[in-house]
Amino acid sequence: MDRSQKADSVASLNAVFNEVGVVVITRNLGMSVAQSTALRLKIRDAGATYKVAKNKLAQLAIKNTDYAGIDTMFSGPTAIATSVDPVAAAKAVVDFAKTTDKIEIVGGSMGTHVLNADGIKALASMPSLDEMRGTLIGLIQAPATKIAQLTVAPASKLARVFNAYAEKDAA
Repeated sequence: MDRSQKADSVASLNAVFNEVGVVVITRNLGMSVAQSTALRLKIRDAGATYKVAKNKLAQLAIKNTDYAGIDTMFSGPTAIATSVDPVAAAKAVVDFAKTTDKIEIVGGSMGTHVLNADGIKALASMPSLDEMRGTLIGLIQAPATKIAQLTVAPASKLARVFNAYAEKDAA
């Protein structure tokens, strides 16, 4: 890799670090190609990205970003999982790590908050942004549904009473 390619790589990583909501750093402990492909697919399905980057280039890229505190975590064979949704990347990596011992979660960061491996696992246990939106919409819609049921209930009861009198008179 020549100088211009390294500069492009650092600029690309820096742009990623400025856009994402969470960064998870993992250590590869001898994953096979099939396992690596499965991990990348799982992360892509979650709406996140997974990239293997040279440690020194990643350290240069995180300078002057919110993630500057994680520069010491880049040692050994590391990879970076990122996502805009603060939970997506962490959840995908933690779920995959449960299935194999070939990947180690080193730590990461959510903005300026540096997280260790346990912090990433705790973050992964939280509901995703879409799940939280669904819950919020459900809570907002519930009172409106109950109000609609209350306004319709007296009219339906009244209609049943009239129907009962009509059937009684007809008999």
